[in-house]
Amino acid sequence: MSPLDTTTDPLELRRAFGCFPSGVTALCALDSGSPVGMVASTFTPVSLSPALVSVCMQDSSATWPRLRERDRLGVSVLTEGQDTVCRTLASKEGDRFASVDWEAAENGSVYIHGASLWLDCSVHAELPGGDHTIVLLEIQGLKVEPDREPLVFHNSKFRRLAVV
Repeated sequence: MSPLDTTTDPLELRRAFGCFPSGVTALCALDSGSPVGMVASTFTPVSLSPALVSVCMQDSSATWPRLRERDRLGVSVLTEGQDTVCRTLASKEGDRFASVDWEAAENGSVYIHGASLWLDCSVHAELPGGDHTIVLLEIQGLKVEPDREPLVFHNSKFRRLAVV
């Protein structure tokens, strides 16, 4: 008998995927002069040439259709202590930016203060991926603050890295 459970139950898959720790990013832009944004823990570097990263967007997202239409998107890699920012930007109700420190670039991309990395991106391609869309973003510019500790999401909780 195999030690593996062959279930594909969505709740069990979500629990299984939670075993993989990830960082958290905020994808934000101005839409008619107001900030629009969401969080994604599916951020992955893809290519150096061209400079590409990927994120996966749930097909039922109400925010991604608004963001995909923007010329530029700001990607902010959130840092330790920004768990409240993450929860606020992930909220389905209210003004997601009311208590979040942010700034906008002239091109309309929006960045979260205190992030360890800011990427100025444009949508390069979108690929179907089950109940998600895999989005390739082309990096047009960046700012790095590598000494800031990352916000780590694991098993549905925010964690801290241990220095060993």
